[in-house]
Amino acid sequence: MQKKNRIAIDSKIMGGKPVIKGTRVPVQVIVGALGGGMTAREVCKEYRVTKEDIQAALTYAAETLAEEKVHALPRR
Repeated sequence: MQKKNRIAIDSKIMGGKPVIKGTRVPVQVIVGALGGGMTAREVCKEYRVTKEDIQAALTYAAETLAEEKVHALPRR
């Protein structure tokens, strides 16, 4: 499974947010639903996505966070 085959970024769809390809379901919604306590089965049913779509969304989110740069601010 390759996430690039399942995640799309298009400025004309959901303002350019990453979505499950072929849908208007943002990766953020999938990750948020799981974080909020929904099961993968519930997410699949609610948003009409597959288990592979969910895995791609989680992989995308993890890779995005891994690339995030954090800079400590000096204390005042």
